[in-house]
Amino acid sequence: MYKKVYGILFVMSALTMSCQSGNNKEASKSTDTTQLNSFDGTIDAKSVKLYTLQNGKLTVTLTNYGARLVSIVVPDKDGHPTDVILGYDSAEEYKKNANNFYGAVVGRYGNRIGKASFNLDGKTFLLEKNDGENSLHGGTNGVYNKVWDVVRNTATSITLAYSSPDNEAGYPGNVNMEVTYSLKDDGGLNIDYEATTDKETILNLTNHAYFNLNGAGDATILDHQLQINANAITEVDGTLIPTGKSLPVAGTAFDFTKPQLIGAKIDDKNNQLEIGKGYDHNFELNKSAEFEKVASLYAPKTGIAMEIYTTEPGLQFYSGNFMTDQDPKGKNGHTYSFRAALCLETQHFPDAPNHANFASTVLSPGQTYSSKTEYRFLTR
Repeated sequence: MYKKVYGILFVMSALTMSCQSGNNKEASKSTDTTQLNSFDGTIDAKSVKLYTLQNGKLTVTLTNYGARLVSIVVPDKDGHPTDVILGYDSAEEYKKNANNFYGAVVGRYGNRIGKASFNLDGKTFLLEKNDGENSLHGGTNGVYNKVWDVVRNTATSITLAYSSPDNEAGYPGNVNMEVTYSLKDDGGLNIDYEATTDKETILNLTNHAYFNLNGAGDATILDHQLQINANAITEVDGTLIPTGKSLPVAGTAFDFTKPQLIGAKIDDKNNQLEIGKGYDHNFELNKSAEFEKVASLYAPKTGIAMEIYTTEPGLQFYSGNFMTDQDPKGKNGHTYSFRAALCLETQHFPDAPNHANFASTVLSPGQTYSSKTEYRFLTR
């Protein structure tokens, strides 16, 4: 879920990318699209690097800038390695285009908070406005725009940590957060989040990867088949903020309870589609277990399928409606066009702090925030 923001200058203070030249044997093994030395450097006086996770099923590269996924390489139906997420070739490009959120952990509050404010324990907190009058993905000072520390790193797992100080981007509490990416033998990429706070606060972390299972740089995701186990979406107003109401999906373009081509009904006459310029909505998941499969995506062209498992109650489906050919070019010089990728973000509901009927996102001292999502890849 990304809404293009116009007229905002992102000031890159203390950005000193000193990309290093020279041969790096690990770089050639990491992915076909990204070289390690394009990430070696510093941002805000902290070291930035590219890390590689690999097993027999997946090769994943990440950077500690924004704790973000840079590439996910999986075999297609013919065994050809395919990078299925969008991104850039260097940390400097990610920094310059931070408001695209490619592959990043977003927060403190993933998704939108209306009027960039919320009340907690009788006090009103004012957040950074970066989506009109609203706050999106934690504001301009969100965790996606921070350099995280690497706590642990093995061939198949990495844990990154960030300590967000009290009142950063307007949020209360010193919050210590960790995210762990780990590869599974069944083709799964697990993302585990944990956090604690010293003051009552709100927290809603998720990953903002842009997927195209035909390969990053392919022109469209409208030929993908999507299934989401949800009988309702969260209705939004004209600024994409929830009204507090649920809308049944049955008989509408939002009915993905059975596999449906994304392009089949995306241009239907529907008020919610018109507001989002396509799909940009929270699907209210039907869940019977704490951690279970909630969605699947399939690209017949490559035979690559992706299943999503999560502990979260919601899934934001964004169909790349604000992408344009004028956006900065991505990995390998690819142009990322209108609806050339999609996001499937596991989450608590948007604007939940301002809706008593939504599941709470309050985190109190003594509690541990815990969330788990798995993207599992296979071929058909």
